[in-house]
Amino acid sequence: MARQFPTLTPYLVVDDAKAAITFYEKALGAEVVSIAHVPDSDRVMNAQLRFGDSMLMLNDEFPDWGSVGPKKIGGSAVTIHVNSMDIDNDFQRAIDAGAEVTMPLADMFWGDRYGSFVDPFGHKWSMGQQMRDMTPEEMEREMRDAFAQMDKH
Repeated sequence: MARQFPTLTPYLVVDDAKAAITFYEKALGAEVVSIAHVPDSDRVMNAQLRFGDSMLMLNDEFPDWGSVGPKKIGGSAVTIHVNSMDIDNDFQRAIDAGAEVTMPLADMFWGDRYGSFVDPFGHKWSMGQQMRDMTPEEMEREMRDAFAQMDKH
């Protein structure tokens, strides 16, 4: 039997799965693979979304089963990273769809253009695009320079 999912697949709990699915389609270009509802209900028991070559699953909150989203627990310790091929447009698309910027796009010492945001459901995301190949020595030198600049502020 062929594997339908990569080895590791994030599974999110959200306070409004229908709205989250719409947001992820609009903001990140997700493609809905399947949606299973609780019998006789609009509540989403499991949705499977494809993001390029990756999958993400999500469901509505089910507090009686201990399944609640980040808004109910005061945030998330997890960040989901998206590798982009068109970072400026992709990042702006997420913002236009309702994401809240937590770190504006910037060129980073490790060679990526990178930024982060929180989606309307409380999940944290980062997005980056490799802009230049760097040797370990170049990255070490640029990291030292970047931290030295931070220490000055």
